[in-house]
Amino acid sequence: MCVSGNASFRHTNTAVLSVCAVEAPIVVPSSDFDEQLSRTYQRVRMRSGMLEELAGVVERRWWPTDVSFADAAAMAGAKALAEAGIIPAQVDVMINTSVSRDYLEPSTAVAIHHQLGLPTSCLNFDLANACVGFVNAIQLAGTMIDSGQADYAVIVDGEGSRYTQELTLGRLASEEATAADLRSQFATLTLGSGAAAMVLGRADRHPEGHRVIGGVSRAGTEHHDLCVGDLTRMRTDSKRLFAAGLALAVETWTDAKAEFGWAGIDWFVAHQTSVVHIRAMAKALGVDSVRFPLTLPKYGNMGPAAVPFTLARHADNLRAEDRILLLGIGSGLNTSYAEIVW
Repeated sequence: MCVSGNASFRHTNTAVLSVCAVEAPIVVPSSDFDEQLSRTYQRVRMRSGMLEELAGVVERRWWPTDVSFADAAAMAGAKALAEAGIIPAQVDVMINTSVSRDYLEPSTAVAIHHQLGLPTSCLNFDLANACVGFVNAIQLAGTMIDSGQADYAVIVDGEGSRYTQELTLGRLASEEATAADLRSQFATLTLGSGAAAMVLGRADRHPEGHRVIGGVSRAGTEHHDLCVGDLTRMRTDSKRLFAAGLALAVETWTDAKAEFGWAGIDWFVAHQTSVVHIRAMAKALGVDSVRFPLTLPKYGNMGPAAVPFTLARHADNLRAEDRILLLGIGSGLNTSYAEIVW
């Protein structure tokens, strides 16, 4: 259903049964990156410390080289199923929303499906929509549950920044690197590794679950060229992306706030590119930034894993009937909001 510039959706019988986060084990401080780039900074007359000062990323995590993106997502999926008390044989659909992938074909979902021991009847596929993918998957899985096509759904996401950052650091540490190169690849160095997963089920069978109410999406695809990347290189026009993403999120919020009564939201769990961006978002929406829990300073920008990862990390602070708004903005640009009542 379209309301102004948004596409809105509502769920009637979908609940979150579990949401979990899995940390990558190797801690990589931003000071390590600054040390590797110190000669380049000096040569192009740029100062170090910008990852902490401008983005607010103090450190991020890396996976060991023998842990694949599918491995990471499967670890999170297994943990979420165990916490929900759901066995693999009960799962009807599994959606992988990871940006990180080793190859174009087959889907990463098939390896995750195999590792989780899901049944042959379990529909499985990748849903790729940059950093907004996990929120999109909640809408899609919820639609299948509401319609009776599925009783249980698992959404997984495993992200890894190590390979991309090692290549980027190598390029930027070379004698050929320019100040423009540093600026266009700066966002790459804010990325982080981690995994997250969520189990959804029928609310009428799980009154203990957290109800998924609905939400909205909005496209701003005229900005599709502001952030473009693959595993070897990501280039970002950070200034323009910041402004365009913030404007799109505010337009989405403005059109949806009255429809969903979102003035009463308790917590905003958002995809996080920088602390400055989150503060600007809070100010633009007219809410206190303390209502935006952060994982970015310790874990970096984990792409679509950031929303469920942050929700899982913040779960101990949530009370029954708290209203939580999941907020994703993906390169392209697309934005999606989804409300959960805890």
